[in-house]
Amino acid sequence: MPVTVKDLMAAANAAVPRLSPSEAKEMIAAGALVVDVRDGPEVEKSGKVKGALHVSRGMLEFRADPATPYAAKEFSFDRPVIVYCASGGRSALSGKVLKDMGYSQVFNLGAFKDWTEAGGEVESPLDPGM
Repeated sequence: MPVTVKDLMAAANAAVPRLSPSEAKEMIAAGALVVDVRDGPEVEKSGKVKGALHVSRGMLEFRADPATPYAAKEFSFDRPVIVYCASGGRSALSGKVLKDMGYSQVFNLGAFKDWTEAGGEVESPLDPGM
């Protein structure tokens, strides 16, 4: 029987705990890595969580695997990772992939708008002309 998006989301949500913005703020202050898995145009339009690493969903596995030439030095198996996106779906799936890759401390912040509405710090988008 084929796996549906509903099945994938249920598995991801069961494996990756959801954080409130206040819980995320505490973890960020303690050194957690924050990863924005939205696409580039979304980040350019709205900015990102202050200090977040932008890794589009399509590149996550390559950036999180230290054995690839695309590996991002910010990823570490012993560092907590908080993922977020526009609504919480891509971040849940991303968190599940990171767990499958051996990251044990992975959390889903959910929607970027929840962060901003809770007063979370945001880095302004870059000027596209720069």
